[in-house]
Amino acid sequence: EYSGVVYGIAESPKAKGTIWVGTNDGLVQLTRDNGTTWTNLTANIPGIPSWGSVRSIAASKWDAATAYITVDAHQENDRDPYVYRTTDYGRTWTKIVNGIPRSNLSYAKIIIEDPVRQGMLYLGTENAIYLSYDRGDTWLPLQNNLPHAPVSGIVVQEHFNDLVISTYGRGFWILDDLSPLQQLDAAVLAKGAHLFPPRAAYRFRPITAPSTTYDDPTTGTDPEYGAAINYHLKAAAKAAPIVEIVSNGSVVRTLRGSNRAGLNRIHWDLRDEPSMEVRLLTSPLYAEHIVTGPQGRVAPGTNRLQILMPPGTYTVRLRVDGDVQEQPLVVRKDPNSAGTEAEIVAQIRVLQALKGELDKAAAAVARVENVRLQAQQVLAQLQRTAADADVSQRLRALDQQLIDAEMALVDLRFTGGGQDGVRFGSKLISKIGYLTNGVAVSDFSPTTQHVEVQGILGNELGAALRTIDGILASELPRVNAVLDTKGLPRIVDRNAPNTRIVP
Repeated sequence: EYSGVVYGIAESPKAKGTIWVGTNDGLVQLTRDNGTTWTNLTANIPGIPSWGSVRSIAASKWDAATAYITVDAHQENDRDPYVYRTTDYGRTWTKIVNGIPRSNLSYAKIIIEDPVRQGMLYLGTENAIYLSYDRGDTWLPLQNNLPHAPVSGIVVQEHFNDLVISTYGRGFWILDDLSPLQQLDAAVLAKGAHLFPPRAAYRFRPITAPSTTYDDPTTGTDPEYGAAINYHLKAAAKAAPIVEIVSNGSVVRTLRGSNRAGLNRIHWDLRDEPSMEVRLLTSPLYAEHIVTGPQGRVAPGTNRLQILMPPGTYTVRLRVDGDVQEQPLVVRKDPNSAGTEAEIVAQIRVLQALKGELDKAAAAVARVENVRLQAQQVLAQLQRTAADADVSQRLRALDQQLIDAEMALVDLRFTGGGQDGVRFGSKLISKIGYLTNGVAVSDFSPTTQHVEVQGILGNELGAALRTIDGILASELPRVNAVLDTKGLPRIVDRNAPNTRIVP
C-alpha cells in the first residue's frame, strides 16, 4: 500500500494560519487561511522528483513568505540531495545544494532554521550534517566527531542554545553551545583573535545517580562541567593563549588554551587554583626499595583542594600574543539546590581557611622532606668514605626527630599500594581533607560540628608546625656545626620562610 502521507508539516511562526505540508508522494501544499483552502505548489518546484517524499519543511521565523524543504527520493534509487527554498509563498523555488558532495548516501532528510541568526540553516542527510550561513546558497560540513550516520532529526534547545540531533540506530548527539557559530562573521574572521561572550554557566551540584548496569546501552556522555569559553584564532598564536578567570579584580584561575587556527573551546570547571601538592622526596618507611625520582612522589592519602566558586559575575580574560580581551561570565546557582547564596558564601569562607591550612601543612612537609633528603645524601657519602660514626649518629637522630614530627602531618609508611588506608590511620593533612569534603558536599553553611572540628585540627596543625620549626631552628645548626668540622656539605633549610639561598 502506498498512499499520500503527510511527512512534513510546518506552521509559520510569523503569520497565523499559514501552514506548509509535504507528502510522501512528492506534493507540497500551502494554506494561508488556517486550512480552509489549499494551494498545490509542486509544479513550481524545478526538478523535484515525481515520487519523492517531502520529509521536512522549515517555515521561516523571520519572513512568512520564506520556507525550506527537503525531498527524499532514495526509494526511487535517486540518491542526490533535493533541498529547496522559496521566498514568495511557493510561487518560485530555488534548489540549494551547493557544497553537499554527491554519494550513495547524500539524500537529504531534514532542514531547520537557526533561531538566533537569520539566514543560518542546518541540514541533515543520510550520512552527515551541514551548516549554511547564506540561506542555503552554500553548505559547510558540521561533522566534527559525529559518526557518519543518518541525521533524522534536528532541534535547537533554545534555553541552553544546543544543537540536538537524532541518528538512525546510534542515539542522540548534542553540539553544546552554538553561540560561537552564530556569532562567526566577517569581522570576527578578520581579527587575529576574538573572544566570544560566554553563555551563563550553572553551578550544578551532584545528585544520587540512578542505578544502572555497567553495560547499559542507553548511557550517554555528559558535557564538560562548568563554563565553556570560546575564541577564534585567525592563525595559530606564537605562544599558547592564556585564559584567566577574574573575580573582584583578582585572578582565581589561570588556564592554558588550545592553539589552533579557527574556533577553540576550553572549559573552566568553576573552581579556583588547587592547593599545594603534598610531595615526598624520600622513600616510604620500611620500603627503601621504593626510590623516588627528582620530583619526588605525591604523598598517598592526600588530595588537592579546589574550591567551587560562588554564583556571581566573573570576567574571562584572553591573552594572545600581547593582545588582551575580556568578556563577562555569569555563574548561576543550581536551580535545584535548596541552599542560599548566603550559605554558599559562608561555606566558601570556611573552605578558604581550610585551604590555607592545607597549604601551610604541604609547605611544612616540603621543608622537612628537603632537609631529610640532604641528610640522607650526606649519610650516603659518609658510608662511602667510612667517616666519623658520631656524625652519622647525629644525622640519623635529626632524621628521626623530623620523621616523628612529619608523621603528625602525613603517614610516611604509605607506599601507595596494598591496603595502606586499612593498615594505618589518617594523619592531619588527610583529616583536613576529609573535613573539606564534608563542608563542600552541598550548598549549605558548615555545621556547628564542622566548625568545632576545624578548630581542633587547626590547633593540632599549629602544634605540629611549631614542633618542626623548633627542630630545624635548634637541631639543624648543631648538626651543621659538626659537618663544618668534618669538611662535609651543610644541610640547608631551603624552604624555610624568608630564606635566601646564597650560591
